[in-house]
Amino acid sequence: MTSGPSIIRKSGSHNRSNLELVNSLRDNFSEAKRDYAVAAYSNGNGNGNIKGNGMSNGNSSGIRSGSSTPPTPVEIWTERDGKVLYIPRINWQTAGLQDEPNQYEITVKVFLLPGTSVEQRVQYVGEALALVSKELGIQTIDLLVASFPGISFEGTCEWEADKKNANQGNLDEELATWRIFEGLHNQGLAKRLGVAEFGSEKLSAFVERASVPPVVDQINLHDCCNVPPPLKQLAEAHGIELNVHRDCTDILPPGTLRELLGSGPRGANVLADAENGGVGLQGNIIPQWVVRYMAFVRDRGVIENKGYFAAAELLHG
Repeated sequence: MTSGPSIIRKSGSHNRSNLELVNSLRDNFSEAKRDYAVAAYSNGNGNGNIKGNGMSNGNSSGIRSGSSTPPTPVEIWTERDGKVLYIPRINWQTAGLQDEPNQYEITVKVFLLPGTSVEQRVQYVGEALALVSKELGIQTIDLLVASFPGISFEGTCEWEADKKNANQGNLDEELATWRIFEGLHNQGLAKRLGVAEFGSEKLSAFVERASVPPVVDQINLHDCCNVPPPLKQLAEAHGIELNVHRDCTDILPPGTLRELLGSGPRGANVLADAENGGVGLQGNIIPQWVVRYMAFVRDRGVIENKGYFAAAELLHG
């Protein structure tokens, strides 16, 4: 046994997170269409009894984890709350964990997407964590990880990845955003903070300027034994745990989201396009954020609840 941070390969690292997210979105859309359609028609509510039009108005879409099945009216399986459209609608009565929150280790990772400003991220992080808190019925997160856009730890070798990483991202913006996470930590809402894809130079500069330095750094490595020595030494010096994972740095591109919500062969038929005659939500859809949560039962060593929330804005005109 040695002192200092450990290097851990996370389980389930064979599937990139964007594939997991897209597949879960498709599955959840399909299941919601089927389940809500069966419930509606069994209660005698056909298309003629649907009130309102969930396809119009509003400019924001809150999306919870994901295919397309035969036509089911959108009003049945989605839900509007003010300007927010939930796709699919969420049964909050079934939310929550089976045991007391202190029986779990709660890990949350917020994927901040390209094109979002620091000011917007204040709102986005709050929205993401509010949904996770409601879903799990918890107030405190054990580990909260920030994934910044434009940063990766990939290359033909780990040395090359570390070198390329030094010139990626925007350190000033990342530190300004980090203050949001530091505030959550100072309020006791997040016990530990982490970052993703930080190589030795970025991590060193980040730790030097952060008021609450990260205690975890998640990096993409093909072989966890090949951590670049400078990064390993830096992590050991600052007590930072290196987690080896396979998360995607571009988890929800606009084109992917458009395909998921469009009228293609595997789309949800929510957005209007040429293939469905312009029926549906009109406009350009822009992803805002993605969050992944996991509730790990400490005593049993199993994952009880794992999932995603995501949000996008629908821009008209």
